[in-house]
Amino acid sequence: MSALISSAAWVRRGVTAQHPTKYVLDDQELERVSALARVELEDARKELELAHKAAQSMGKGAEGDEADDTTDDDGWVDEDDDAMVEDVPMDQDEPQGSTDTAPKGDDLGQYNLDDYDNDDAMPGMGPFSNIKGLTYYRNNDEDPYITLKEDDEAQEREELEVLPTDNLLVVAKTEDEISQLEIYVYDESEENLYVHHDLMLPSFPLCLEWLDFPPVSSPSARPPTEGGAVAQFGNFIAVGTLDPEIEIWSLNTVEAMYPDMVLGRPDKTAAHVPTPLGTGKKKRKKTKARPASSAHHVDAVLSLSWNRTHRNLLASASADRTVKLWDLSRDPTINGEGGEGQGALRSFDVHKDKVQAVQWNQADPTVLLTGSYDRTVRTFDSRAPDAGVGAVVGADVEALRWDPWEPHGFYVSLENGLVLNFDARALPSDLSAPSPSRFTLQAHDGAVSALDVNPHVRGILATGGTDKIVKVWNVTEDQDLGKRQVSLVTSRDLGVGKVFSTAWSPDDPLTLAAAGSKAKLQIWDVGANANARKVLGPKVAEAGRVLKEKQGGGIISVASDDEDSSGDEDEGDEE
Repeated sequence: MSALISSAAWVRRGVTAQHPTKYVLDDQELERVSALARVELEDARKELELAHKAAQSMGKGAEGDEADDTTDDDGWVDEDDDAMVEDVPMDQDEPQGSTDTAPKGDDLGQYNLDDYDNDDAMPGMGPFSNIKGLTYYRNNDEDPYITLKEDDEAQEREELEVLPTDNLLVVAKTEDEISQLEIYVYDESEENLYVHHDLMLPSFPLCLEWLDFPPVSSPSARPPTEGGAVAQFGNFIAVGTLDPEIEIWSLNTVEAMYPDMVLGRPDKTAAHVPTPLGTGKKKRKKTKARPASSAHHVDAVLSLSWNRTHRNLLASASADRTVKLWDLSRDPTINGEGGEGQGALRSFDVHKDKVQAVQWNQADPTVLLTGSYDRTVRTFDSRAPDAGVGAVVGADVEALRWDPWEPHGFYVSLENGLVLNFDARALPSDLSAPSPSRFTLQAHDGAVSALDVNPHVRGILATGGTDKIVKVWNVTEDQDLGKRQVSLVTSRDLGVGKVFSTAWSPDDPLTLAAAGSKAKLQIWDVGANANARKVLGPKVAEAGRVLKEKQGGGIISVASDDEDSSGDEDEGDEE
């Protein structure tokens, strides 16, 4: 599988902890992980006890089931023909005279081997001979074996520091069949972009969504001390993958081994266990069709949306044709006895094919917008989904966005290269009725796989397509005609391959991030383009924002990336 970035998400300035903490797998964390993974802690303890007993019995002539099977051809054998006949434990002295097995004729007298085993109180040298020497110290200052403590810790602390003026960018990257989250730090003042840390993922990631609500199972949701206050805000990223489960990771923790919350039922879906189908020698590894459930997804999670008003709510769209609503304040673990009470809060069956995209309406926080491969879009109140409205769009939906400047308006991008704009108030409840869009834009030659609306300046749209081009559009209102006019401001090949993600910065008005099939993340300062400054400058000023001119030519990439990423620039001649 070639490397690619399937999704990217910004984290606004001032949210990330200035000094991220390191992941600690203590007893409390092990208990939490076991509950999330639905693995009985007692079983883990039994396995550990068996392993410990087996280690103790090695070389001590154990009898019974734990004894070494000397007749097994696959067991351990001593390849030394002159090896000692009797095994001697590593923490006991050998009997005298065992050195007689040394080859005769060798001049070994200079080593005084005859007295080699006569040392008094010789310590055992085995790996389990002095287990007390493996004492765990809470910090390096208490560990007598660690010198240079302060310098090393200070240097590492400085390397991991995230300043309040820094943005984070999280990308879902897959390379050589290994999937991970890469967390970048972007320093706008220095035009510097670098990888801060990464997190390994169990499956191919498809979508990302940032949120600041601490999930109930997160370690950060626990009070720091008895009687202490529980954290109300945090820094988390939700990840949807080819597996039916949704993982939520803390971005303030480095080297994490397990997510803060898992939404779904991995014990029931068993998505990680492939089942061979067909007959003959060549069998394809596939997963059997899983029975539908209202409590959890049974297929890949294609889109996520966090509710910024009701911060404990997360919506997910899946290839199982459903949209589900999750409450992050409820314990995601289920007792394993068939109870479904702690699964999804609601499940919506409003589409007949895979649901590609979902988004909450920020102005009306109970309303959802969804788009599907059944070539329809739907908008409905999550409290009364049957009373929703929709439209037939004529092609598979790739992405959709509510217009933050107009509560009832939204954009939809399609597989055929079109971008449509709708007014939800004009849509019918019956899909067989006509549902014309307010305007149609032929945006790309190929699927419009990425779409975003500028949250800082009204009427600025960014699109990206499989034609490898990122485009910025200007939407204006023609007062005389009473219609909207759309014009291309600028377009550019950012060198990311097929564009899978475009996202406006949450802090800078004309800063855009893009990523795609070449597994590269690029940041584009659209204001560096002369035509963009001319067309969008008045809009930026009207919004009360300052248009800063950068010195680096408008493209910021990872400093170690020596490839030419400037791309080909079009100064806005296209229409």
